[in-house]
Amino acid sequence: MSAVMPLPAPVGANDRLGLTLFFAVVLHALFILGVRFDIITLPLENPFPTMEITLVTTRADKAPDQADFLAQAHQRGGGNTDERTRPVTPPPAAEFAPQETTATLQPAPDRPQTKNKLMAQAPSPHKTEANQEEKQEAPADAPSAADLVARSLQIASLSAEINESREAYAKRPRQAFISAATREYKYASYMEAWRRKVEQIGNLNYPDAARRNNLSGSLILDVALNPDGKVHSISLRRSSGHKVLDDAAIAIVKLAAPYAPFPDNIRKDTDVLHITRTWQFLRENRWSSTN
Repeated sequence: MSAVMPLPAPVGANDRLGLTLFFAVVLHALFILGVRFDIITLPLENPFPTMEITLVTTRADKAPDQADFLAQAHQRGGGNTDERTRPVTPPPAAEFAPQETTATLQPAPDRPQTKNKLMAQAPSPHKTEANQEEKQEAPADAPSAADLVARSLQIASLSAEINESREAYAKRPRQAFISAATREYKYASYMEAWRRKVEQIGNLNYPDAARRNNLSGSLILDVALNPDGKVHSISLRRSSGHKVLDDAAIAIVKLAAPYAPFPDNIRKDTDVLHITRTWQFLRENRWSSTN
């Protein structure tokens, strides 16, 4: 004899009313108390370190002593500014644009036309539609092989000029300019030793023409030296007013060469050193430089 399970009690109206009141009280409590649920999002940090690399178009065999940027190849010297600026690539050559053609508009006749004449000159609508279809279907004139070859040669020539200018700019020597007002020790000490040697050679080889004619005057010379102490170039910045004295001053500087090589602290960042000084031929047959 099997046992009979009792049936659950049916849900009555009072039970539904109580359950509804319970949920209403919970919702009102959440609304009044301001309880809310927020999703907390944590910032995702980049676990991989980054490194900034500069792409250069020229290469040097020897690494610089102190690099300003990271690149895929060594590069030394160049530029026309003392500031540390990132190398940039010149903009590409402009594309060749096809020549535009202009259409000439014919002026309308001044005299009025009769209705019959206008109707006779009016084109047929079928003919007009056919002409338009032919114009739409006709392909545009393609450039000839000779034009393509000429454009390719022009582009290649421009690219070669840009690459040559870029390479020459990168190989430009590093220059330093000093004068009597220079106070940095590494330049001032070298320039003082250079000045003493030029004065000594000049007084030992005072020009006879200046001595005979009792000439005097002052001039400014810009002397460029190579790292080995040899003269790179000499420029006359201001004349003394006597060509004899100007030529004698340049001859004295050449006669005193070669000078002492650059010390390491100058050689590491200077390829050409310019020394600008004022030189005087005095009446006592003395040659000296003013400070």
